[in-house]
Amino acid sequence: MTMFGDGLEAAVQKAFTRPAPRSAGAQMRYLVRQLKGTRQVAQLLRISQRTVERYVKDQIKKPRPDLAARMEREVRKRWQPQIRARARARAATTDGIVIDTRARIGYTAPVGTTDDARLRHLTVALPPRYAARLFDAHQAGAGDQQLRQIAAEGLREIYFQDSGRRAGSLEEVRLTDVEHVEFDL
Repeated sequence: MTMFGDGLEAAVQKAFTRPAPRSAGAQMRYLVRQLKGTRQVAQLLRISQRTVERYVKDQIKKPRPDLAARMEREVRKRWQPQIRARARARAATTDGIVIDTRARIGYTAPVGTTDDARLRHLTVALPPRYAARLFDAHQAGAGDQQLRQIAAEGLREIYFQDSGRRAGSLEEVRLTDVEHVEFDL
C-alpha cells in the first residue's frame, strides 16, 4: 500500500469499538465466517484448505511470520465495517480530518517571492470536503501521488491561504520527500 493510504486506514481503525481478534485461531475463525468457507480463506491466504481447518480447530497455534502478517492484514481490512463507514461519513460531513506531516513543502507563487521548498512539520485540521475527497479517492484505488495532491490542495487552502484571507496569488503547493504522515479523525 501507500504511505497516505495506510495513514487513512490507520485513522479509521482508531474508531474501532472492540479490538480485532489476536490469536491465529480466532483470526482464522473470523475469516472463515466472513468469507463463508475454508476454501475461500485458503485461496485468499495462499495456503492449503487443510491448514485453514487446523487453525480453526486450534491444532496449529503459531503461524509463520509472513502468514501471520497476511492474516492480520485481512482481518483488519474486514473488521467492523459499519464502524469504519460511520467514521468515514462523520469525517466527510461534519468533523473533517487532521493531517500531521513532516515533508518538504514548496509552492508556486508570483515572481519575487520565496518559493523554495523547505522541510516543515505541520499539523493542520482539514475541512470535511477534503476528508471526503481523500476517502473517496482512496476507496476508488487512487495511488499515493493522487492522495498527496489532495492533501497538498488542502494544506494550500487552510495553512498557506488561511481560507482565502492571505496569499491569494499562491498557485500550487508541492509535497515532496514525505518523512512522516499521520491522519486523525
